[in-house]
Amino acid sequence: MDLVPDRPTWKAKRGNVSFDQDERTLFEHPLLIERPVRQTLPFVFSSPHSGRCYPLRFVSRSNLDPVTLRRSEDCFVEELFAGVVALGAPLLQARFPRAYLDANREPYELDPTMFAEPLPPHVNTRSLRVAGGIGTIARVVADSAEIYREPLAYEEAEQRIRHLYMPFHDALRGLLEETHAAFGFALLIDCHSMPSVGGPADDDSGANRPDIVLGDRYGTSCASSITARAESILRDLGYSVSRNNPYAGGFNTEHYGTPPRGLHALQIEINRGLYMDEARLERSRGFPSLQKNMTAFARAMGAEDWSALEPERRRSAF
Repeated sequence: MDLVPDRPTWKAKRGNVSFDQDERTLFEHPLLIERPVRQTLPFVFSSPHSGRCYPLRFVSRSNLDPVTLRRSEDCFVEELFAGVVALGAPLLQARFPRAYLDANREPYELDPTMFAEPLPPHVNTRSLRVAGGIGTIARVVADSAEIYREPLAYEEAEQRIRHLYMPFHDALRGLLEETHAAFGFALLIDCHSMPSVGGPADDDSGANRPDIVLGDRYGTSCASSITARAESILRDLGYSVSRNNPYAGGFNTEHYGTPPRGLHALQIEINRGLYMDEARLERSRGFPSLQKNMTAFARAMGAEDWSALEPERRRSAF
């Protein structure tokens, strides 16, 4: 592989962030699933945006330095929810970074201006996410900085979708199916983080955000009792909480949340100011307390009687 002259090769690892990941290795190991010894909770926790394994080929061809590329990460979110495994729930996490491929999109939401050739007819080129530069293969990172120096070949996108996106969703679908079969229903808790202040392109530009935003697609992706109980628990833990503003839930929440079939999905967005230095992308003193409270949140959710959510017990909803 030829590297662009006068650009660093970024082989250093900072913390548990890798900037020298071999692309083939990432394709072979795109995700991690942490399973409890025995699943006792009807929940599946997923962190699709906290991956920190950056392929060297991707970094070396980008306009951006590695720290800027990381601005789209939901930094350390899988660590915040690590305690759910001991409670009896599986935790799925992407290893690949969001700037490289976004698993919270349709499989083929692509911006035609990014590619050197016309895109196939099945590609969705007209979604609002594509227009904003944040499709399945993003054009920009969170601060609207352009990622790529040159157009991509469509085959590159196809490779990433085939080897990263598809395995991630196969794993997520499998976990939800297992959970539904065991408990009669399943709840996906899709875990994310958000900047503490709305960005220039956001509806809440310049506004300080609440501690936590719960997204249930305006009441369509999960039973109202789930959202209400989650909000109550989080408020009791001392957090300010809003619903569906500024985030109502992405593709995963909408796609997997079908309450009539016993499948529920709730997105949780955590204010990064609670647990990290947003400029340096490092954990702050607030990290341990928040991590402890996210475990307490999961424990309290698991202690509820959710038997009313079992409309199709032991019948597959897939």
